[in-house]
Amino acid sequence: MKLAVNNLMFHVEQAGSGYPLLLLHGFTGSAATWGAHIPHFATRRQIIAPDLIGHGQTDAPANAARYSMAHCVADLLTLLDTLEVERADVLGYSMGGRVALHLAVAAPHRVRSLLLESATPGIDKSAERAERVRSDEALADAIENDGVAAFVKRWERLPLFDSQVVLPPEVRANLHSQRLQNRSIGLANSLRGMGTGQQQHLWDKLSVIKMSTLLLVGELDAKYCATARRMAKTLPRVRMVVVLNAGHTIHLEQPDIFEQEVTEFLDSVATASTDEAK
Repeated sequence: MKLAVNNLMFHVEQAGSGYPLLLLHGFTGSAATWGAHIPHFATRRQIIAPDLIGHGQTDAPANAARYSMAHCVADLLTLLDTLEVERADVLGYSMGGRVALHLAVAAPHRVRSLLLESATPGIDKSAERAERVRSDEALADAIENDGVAAFVKRWERLPLFDSQVVLPPEVRANLHSQRLQNRSIGLANSLRGMGTGQQQHLWDKLSVIKMSTLLLVGELDAKYCATARRMAKTLPRVRMVVVLNAGHTIHLEQPDIFEQEVTEFLDSVATASTDEAK
């Protein structure tokens, strides 16, 4: 469905009924990221899966400033208001995990629990952050100059996705097709507006995130395993799960384990919420 959100048209997939679960995809993704999992989660939950700004079928404005993390969070809050959702569990993958963290910090009363798959709070070293801004700007220019197809070919060769080579051919083909549905201006401006270097890091805010948090990382994703371990030392109510034989995209590489871990965590959150209400 299409919804007007803060002067942009957002594509949103909805399914199921029950306590709301907001699904936030990663860079180059869309609501289709969750397509294989929505039927499972929708058996007991109301699923809300938007295409984030510049991705999928959601509008991709020309102004890079419109893609800032603050704007992205404001869009999600307006989306929840439009759907009359007061509070939700929020699951974010990679870029979507960063968005989920910012949403939890900006509006903790709207987030019951936080589920982060292969996510980071950002870069807290100024020199590293400045270098990331430069590299993302160069990549954004390349996307606009060379087009989405050339960029996707380059993107899929990143070491971050090496573990995806063992995926069934049809799964890889579907993922490739999803990425090609994006537009150059949307991907480029997403990097310029809410790339890891552009966003304010949240390392110093993790201690104030009071809701239950699940950290999911793949054992083959060494960088994000280290990041999750560091996060787990600060988050007050955290469970960290390292998924064996998985890299950055756990939901693709180990889909059954992904669904099991997410479901068990959400069930525990629901039980705790019920006990607290008594």
